[in-house]
Amino acid sequence: MASWTNRIVAGVFVVALLALSGCSVFGGGEKETPLDQIPPEEIFTTAESKLASGSPEDAAKLFSEVERLYPYSEWAQRSAIMSAFSYHKARMYDESRATAQRYLDFYPASEDAGYAQYIIALSFYDQIDDVGRDQGVTFQALQALRTAVERYPDSEYTKSALLKFDLALDHLAAKEMEIGRYYLKKGHFAAAINRFRVVVEDFQTTTHTPEALHRLVEAYLSLGLNQDAQTAGAILGYNFQSTEWYHDSYVLLTGKGISLDEAETKGDGWLTRIYRRVLRGQWL
Repeated sequence: MASWTNRIVAGVFVVALLALSGCSVFGGGEKETPLDQIPPEEIFTTAESKLASGSPEDAAKLFSEVERLYPYSEWAQRSAIMSAFSYHKARMYDESRATAQRYLDFYPASEDAGYAQYIIALSFYDQIDDVGRDQGVTFQALQALRTAVERYPDSEYTKSALLKFDLALDHLAAKEMEIGRYYLKKGHFAAAINRFRVVVEDFQTTTHTPEALHRLVEAYLSLGLNQDAQTAGAILGYNFQSTEWYHDSYVLLTGKGISLDEAETKGDGWLTRIYRRVLRGQWL
């Protein structure tokens, strides 16, 4: 895909020449030449010019025509990946994903296979909206991004896929936090704890973990479960002592005479298990 820029510039140049000569895109006068009578490289170049001029949907359709009319030519493979890219640029995510998958089915060992998988992941990732909506598409994005990283670890898009994977995880954690805060505000402490637990256990590498631990301190104290609150605060202090969340938890706990230096590891609760792993350096 490194040669996109050169090809796009060439396509724009062709369009400019056609415009100056008063010709139609595929022929002169009022009658256009049928696509099946035009060489694949000319259709390809015209599709690139459509893409460069801000008409990605038209470009995608022309790239697809190259595939259809010249399926065994060298232009078919190039057109397939460009069609997937163009559909994505047009925000036609279903079409982009289907085209990219077809590319992988036909050309699984090509140098652009990693990029095709990355486009599939982007077709989900770019549909992730605000945290107030259903997160099904976020899970699909995570699965596709994981595939891109694991199946094509040497791809130039792996670093970007990893970054987007972390951002998608953060997005899911944000959803859990939003619901947990709502339950906490309404006094539904057990329900709130379940949400914050998901963040701590399943999304512990996200930016929301410190707040989730602090909210657990609040919820457990509200239920009178001081030992659990103390354990949550101890984990928070061990990993995130410089955060405002630790400061707030410290104030809450010490205000009730609970010392974070005396956290117990008795029992087999989920927080106690995490605390033991923290002490061994096996968490975060």
